[in-house]
Amino acid sequence: MARRERCSGCGSNMLVSPEARVVRCSQCHTLTNLVPINARPGRTRYNGLPRMHENPYGNGPSPQHPQYPQPRPSLSPVPIYGRKRALLCGVNYHGKSYKLKGSINDVKSMKYLLVETLGFPNDSILMLTENEREPSKIPTKQNIRKALKWLVYGCQPGDSLVFHFSGHGTRQKDYNHDEVDGFDEALCPLDHETEGNIIDDEINDTIVKPLTRGTTLHAIIDACYSGTVLDLPFVCRMNKEGRYAWEDQRNPLFNKRTSGGLAFCFSACDDHQTSADTTAFTGTNVRTGAMTYSFVQAIQNERRLTYGHLLNAMRYTIGDVSKAHGASQEPQLTSSDKFDIYSKPVVL
Repeated sequence: MARRERCSGCGSNMLVSPEARVVRCSQCHTLTNLVPINARPGRTRYNGLPRMHENPYGNGPSPQHPQYPQPRPSLSPVPIYGRKRALLCGVNYHGKSYKLKGSINDVKSMKYLLVETLGFPNDSILMLTENEREPSKIPTKQNIRKALKWLVYGCQPGDSLVFHFSGHGTRQKDYNHDEVDGFDEALCPLDHETEGNIIDDEINDTIVKPLTRGTTLHAIIDACYSGTVLDLPFVCRMNKEGRYAWEDQRNPLFNKRTSGGLAFCFSACDDHQTSADTTAFTGTNVRTGAMTYSFVQAIQNERRLTYGHLLNAMRYTIGDVSKAHGASQEPQLTSSDKFDIYSKPVVL
């Protein structure tokens, strides 16, 4: 039987199913985390996530207390897979000479994978595309910035976070001298011509550094020049035979680490390469990003992939298509920590 719960944003009453753990308000669209009705007495109810129009780390209203209670292991053991939350951004740049046709398709494919295969609650996924009706969900620079802060806000042990971006990427001169190659990698929001790009330094500050111990972030970035776009300290250099070595890109003058959590990034290509937007995989006129398609297919075909096998599968799938388009595209893996990529399973 349905039960009534109060929205943590606007306070309106909502009808939810007994087994629901999270619900999005139809009025203000705030996500409210719920405690199951059979939860043990005394367990604290989650207070919900910040509304998208609020900036939890910037100017304007901010909560006086963290949105999640501090965990008490003796009463509330952390679930094995924890809570799941995802931000999916797809930018086609409608009306521009450099428009894409597959980015929004990529976001839809990624959402299907997360919900139907990996068990992400539908209401815990935030999508930013040009097709959204709400102004706050158009992938402008300001909206993407707010959404990135929403993704990691209040993260705690057991959380599994996903950031997927499909669109254009670029490189620009590194002015603070924290890059090995002298260039910052960047993502291009819809309004980048007037508002500028979102560079890797900002992305690292926003979604990497806040990750607390026990929190895991996976980024899937389908864009050109995206190899180190999260500025993670370790780059997995793999040859065509699958042998690999970790390249340490730490700079002692700059802190690019997490606050104890783990961050992994699968990107479409190396920092000097471009990525393909293609119909080669669908057999129709429907375009997809080669990287997103290969990632989704690999996860769906084998649920318990290791990081090494996933990276190899993506490279194998993309190889022929990349050559046919005259491009050089090799998916990359970067991480906040070094590990054995052939023994560690990918768990989102």
